[in-house]
Amino acid sequence: MTRSKGLKSLTRRDLLKQASAVSASVLVGTGFIAAPNAAWAVETKVLAPETMATLMQMARDIYPHDQVGDEYYVAAVKGYDTEEAAEDIEAGITALNAAAQGRGHASYLAMGWERDRVDVLRAMEDSPFFQQIRGGLVTGLYNQKAVWTIFGYEGESFSQGGYLERGFDDINWI
Repeated sequence: MTRSKGLKSLTRRDLLKQASAVSASVLVGTGFIAAPNAAWAVETKVLAPETMATLMQMARDIYPHDQVGDEYYVAAVKGYDTEEAAEDIEAGITALNAAAQGRGHASYLAMGWERDRVDVLRAMEDSPFFQQIRGGLVTGLYNQKAVWTIFGYEGESFSQGGYLERGFDDINWI
């Protein structure tokens, strides 16, 4: 294999540095998290910003949809930022981070590969914390009307005569 003159060879270290710079999905500050490459941010009231960022990543790993933006995942987990839920959520995130540390990573967010994060989630999927988050995401994520259009779902059909008369068999997103 020959290389063109003038092209710099890309080392493994350079590739990893560039990939980690591109994959940073959130900026964590005092009381907020924000996307560096999108127009959204969320202020936390009770939870630590790192906890909210971890919840968002956890939500994305449980129900991964590349076409759904982070802001919808944040909206789905924002309801956990309350006095009533904070203790359980912080404890759950501590357990999640401990599981990541047991696999040689600084935290769940520091795990660069989705496959590694999914392995951690699978190991704790029977825990009450995981079930609470997974169950809340079903409605928290998929009940957002803005998400419906991304999937091609037109909403309920009863008020418009039902699905039989409105092309129930024209679904092209499954």
